[in-house]
This record gives sequence, C-alpha cells and structure tokens, in this order.
Amino acid sequence: MTTYLVAIGLIFALLAGGIAVQNLYRRFAARHPELGPFREEKGCGNCSAGSGCATACTPSRRD
Repeated sequence: MTTYLVAIGLIFALLAGGIAVQNLYRRFAARHPELGPFREEKGCGNCSAGSGCATACTPSRRD
C-alpha cells in the first residue's frame, strides 16, 4: 500500500513540477522579449514529421 501511495505522490510531483517549469519559462519569456516569443506546446507531441505537424498527428480514416 505504501508503494502505491508513493507512486501516486511521485507522479503528482512530476506533473506539478512540469507545470511549474512551464510557468517559469512563460515568465522568463515575458521579461526577455528580445529572445523571441513564448512558444506554446502544440499538437500531440508525438509526431515524427517535425514540429507543427497538425495533419500528421490526426488518425487516418480508412473508409
């Protein structure tokens, strides 16, 4: 039972840490506009076709 609770806590901490890093990056980009605009994550994040591949991420339909 302890392992189960530790695993849940660790997953929650990793997700919260990822959100915190994203917020830090957003604030850093706002304070330093000379470095370029803040780049939001888009798409499924699973594309092999490169960034901005909205069509490659959608599942193909076989009719």
